[in-house]
Amino acid sequence: MSVKSFAAKIFASYIRRQIDSWASKPVETQKRVFEELLKKASETKFGKDHGFKNISGYREYAARVPVRDYEELKPYVEKVVAGEKDILWPGKPLYFAKTSGTTSGAKYIPLTKESMPTHIDAARNAILCYINDTGKADFVDKKMIFLQGSPELDEKNGIKLGRLSGIAAHYVPGYLQRNRMPSWETNTIEDWETKVEAVVDETLKEDMSVISGIPSWVQMYFERLQARTGKKVGEIFPNFNLFIYGGVNFEPYRAKFESLIGRKVDSIELFPASEGFFAFQDKQDAKGMLLLLDSGIFYEFIKVDEFYSEKPRRYTIGEVELGVNYVMIISTSAGLWAYNIGDTVQFTSLKPFRVIVSGRIKHFISAFGEHVIAKEVEQAMQEATEGTDIQISEFTVAPQITPEGEQLPYHEWFIEFEKEPKDLNTFASALDRSLQQQNSYYLDLIEGKILQQLKISKVPANGFQQYMKSIGKLGGQNKLPRLSNDRKIAEALEKLKN
Repeated sequence: MSVKSFAAKIFASYIRRQIDSWASKPVETQKRVFEELLKKASETKFGKDHGFKNISGYREYAARVPVRDYEELKPYVEKVVAGEKDILWPGKPLYFAKTSGTTSGAKYIPLTKESMPTHIDAARNAILCYINDTGKADFVDKKMIFLQGSPELDEKNGIKLGRLSGIAAHYVPGYLQRNRMPSWETNTIEDWETKVEAVVDETLKEDMSVISGIPSWVQMYFERLQARTGKKVGEIFPNFNLFIYGGVNFEPYRAKFESLIGRKVDSIELFPASEGFFAFQDKQDAKGMLLLLDSGIFYEFIKVDEFYSEKPRRYTIGEVELGVNYVMIISTSAGLWAYNIGDTVQFTSLKPFRVIVSGRIKHFISAFGEHVIAKEVEQAMQEATEGTDIQISEFTVAPQITPEGEQLPYHEWFIEFEKEPKDLNTFASALDRSLQQQNSYYLDLIEGKILQQLKISKVPANGFQQYMKSIGKLGGQNKLPRLSNDRKIAEALEKLKN
């Protein structure tokens, strides 16, 4: 055992004890975070506008501070972007994480001197919890790759801006710099396909132990490695034993990954976003990710079923239940207040609080009142492929409201197969059965002859990559929506078949 791996184990044990300390007092921890946030921001414009100094407790905060998304918070954000200080948080932010919005164009999410370290610490602690949980630490002596956005930053009114992953690249600790790949030069390549080829060139002869990134883009990297060598990834990198990912559910990709690698590897799931690093998988044998209650984020939750009602109830950490779909609302040390990030979560454990990401509040199908969410279609795919040799590269789902002739409407699944099922109709039936079992509204619509069984449309090889490239979102941190309530994506995919 090297000195570095021995030291990593000692540090991992220390961090685990710290985590267990706050995780064992969740309500008290969140109360402390809440009070600290309000105190620090009381003299900001937002704090004064909402009477932070006079707020005596959470319920008063909920009454004074409405839930907002980016569009609704934008008047404040624009002042920050213009260079004004003390607007959402004391002083000015260190950075803006620039993301692409749907209705608002570019979004500028502030990162402050208080919030930025929480992103870095959470990523580090996820790995340390893995070391503490498994006893494996040898990988720290070998090469690690993080597929991410360019670390080159622009500037706006004296504040640097870029993708969150690119900003985070500036904070890689010194003890990892020698192990970290790709090189700075390769990381700054903007064109994703060119970048992947350069990453292959750099890593092919290295002793890789950890690979990290969004599954769909790591899959592309693996495929290029295999095409270049004719070997499984596990043969190319015999010491590769840990995959770290976030942003999307890994389960639909797992079978494909195991085929590309040639064996199973451990994995760590993360729940990062520009707005905050919310959770990470702290145990290999536990379902869900540990919600980070001590990282400068105060959480509220609204039941998905109630979200669009006039005055939905907002729940704090001590009031949530297992298995309920919640929209997650955050107030943070970056100056986001009662902010709707758009993600929905379910709690898998209350001691400690662990969550899974169940979808996006705007990404669902409810053309007929069924309100099918991402978690349900992903679970259906997982169940339908389990125990088979079927392999899926990517998929998305859309409603078909006006089919030809006198057919009933249906859900259309656009699937790019790596290995197709022997019988597509049997596979479609398996998907449909699982969806009916999970979603009673969908079941009622099928039984009531409002909808017919889902149908599958095959997407040609690399079709989803072509689609993402066509909208300028190939690679990096860009993710394909798992499902949509309209046919915008479906129509683009249909053109690929013609």
